[in-house]
Amino acid sequence: MFTDKTIAFIGSGTMAEAMIRGLLNQNIVQPQQIIASGPRPERGEQLKQQHGIRVTTDNALAAEEGQIVVLSVKPQVLNHVMHEIRGHLRRQDLLLSIIAGAPIVKLANGVAHAAVVRAMPNTPAQIGQGITVWTATPEVSQEQKEQARAILGSLGDEVFMDDESYLDMATALSGSGPAYVFMVMEAMIDAGVHMGFSRRVATQLVFQTMRGSVEFAARSGKHVAELRNQVTSPGGTTAEALYHMEKGGLRTVISRGIWAAYQRSVALGRGDEHRGPDS
Repeated sequence: MFTDKTIAFIGSGTMAEAMIRGLLNQNIVQPQQIIASGPRPERGEQLKQQHGIRVTTDNALAAEEGQIVVLSVKPQVLNHVMHEIRGHLRRQDLLLSIIAGAPIVKLANGVAHAAVVRAMPNTPAQIGQGITVWTATPEVSQEQKEQARAILGSLGDEVFMDDESYLDMATALSGSGPAYVFMVMEAMIDAGVHMGFSRRVATQLVFQTMRGSVEFAARSGKHVAELRNQVTSPGGTTAEALYHMEKGGLRTVISRGIWAAYQRSVALGRGDEHRGPDS
């Protein structure tokens, strides 16, 4: 699938390195098949030493080298980077973007290239436990889709959707999702400390409770509501806690927050950088 192919990473930050590490650890490609570009020579040298890949500070050169070009820069520099690599992709090349809020039409027009994959990974991808939702333009061949699937699979699970609108939904649900989980974890840890646990012990209890609950739910094959009912005895401690959480609107607040994130993602995709006082 990747024979005689070079993968060029335009942007050599944390997520790019996670993809590089995953590709190499799974023996999908060899180090010499990867080139990464970035503005800091010291960062490039670090990646070269750790992973044995080729590095450069010239984005146009990296784009010329790659048959698969991965855009992994920060959104605020995207316009500048697209200008740099415009005209350096061949018709048969694949452009794969993991940049949040950058719609396909902007990418295709900015780089003057039709075969585009847009993907939305999330933070756990940095340890190979992420979930990535992605889509592709009609110009992306079946072989290129399989290549994209393999690259994104190096970050964890991946889900292909045939409509780009799902990317905004994924941004709100799974892309921003880790932050929601971290906030719940923080609240639970603080409650543990308030009751009298040391922060170290409270953190250990919450981390393993979260980890075990997720794994148990994934293996059970049951609806999460059924699992919740299994640990909620009538008149018991769990029932008391859940009563107050429901009374406080926890479920509604989470739902509204995710919906707000979705609306914000749609607005950013339209180029609306400004927010009103109630946004």
